[in-house]
Amino acid sequence: MLSNIIKEMKLKRLQRKGLVVGKNINIEKGVIIDSSIPFLIEIGNNVTLAPYVHILAHDASTKIVLGYSKIGKVIIGDNVFIGAKSIVLPNVKIGNNVVIGAGTIVSKDIPDNSVVVGNPGKKIMDIETFKNKHESNMKKNIFIRKEVKNKKVIDSKLKKEIMSKLEQHSKIGYID
Repeated sequence: MLSNIIKEMKLKRLQRKGLVVGKNINIEKGVIIDSSIPFLIEIGNNVTLAPYVHILAHDASTKIVLGYSKIGKVIIGDNVFIGAKSIVLPNVKIGNNVVIGAGTIVSKDIPDNSVVVGNPGKKIMDIETFKNKHESNMKKNIFIRKEVKNKKVIDSKLKKEIMSKLEQHSKIGYID
C-alpha cells in the first residue's frame, strides 16, 4: 500500500514537470522515468511498464565530448507492454498495440501492432500472430486464481496443480 502511494506521488511530480500520461497505466517496481526532462515523454492509455523499465529522454554520453547531452522525445502509444529491464532511449516512438520483450533496448521507432525483442530491439512478429500463438497454447494450461477480499491469490491446491501441469506438459501456462 505504501509503495503504491509513493509511486503515485512520483508520477504526480513528473506530471507537474510535464510528463503526459494516459489512463490505465501500470507502473511496476523500480521503473525509472527520466526525471530531468519528463516534459519530452508521453505515455498513452493502457500501458504497462514492467519492473525496472527505464524511459530516457536524454543521453549524457555526449556531455564529456561536446559539453551537451543529447535529448529527444519519447512517445509511447496505447495498449503497450514494456517488459522487465527494458530501456527506451531518446527520440523513439512506440506505436499502438505493441509488446516489448524483457531486456529489450528500444533505440528506434516501433510500428503499430508489433512484438519486439533484443538488443537492439527487432520486430519478431506482428501482434496478431503473437495473440494467435498464445491463444492456441492457452488451451493446454490455464489457471484461475481465487478471489479473497478483492485480491487474487494462489492457494496451496492451485500451486500444486500449476506445478504438476507445468512439469507434465509444455512447461508454459497462463494465469488470470
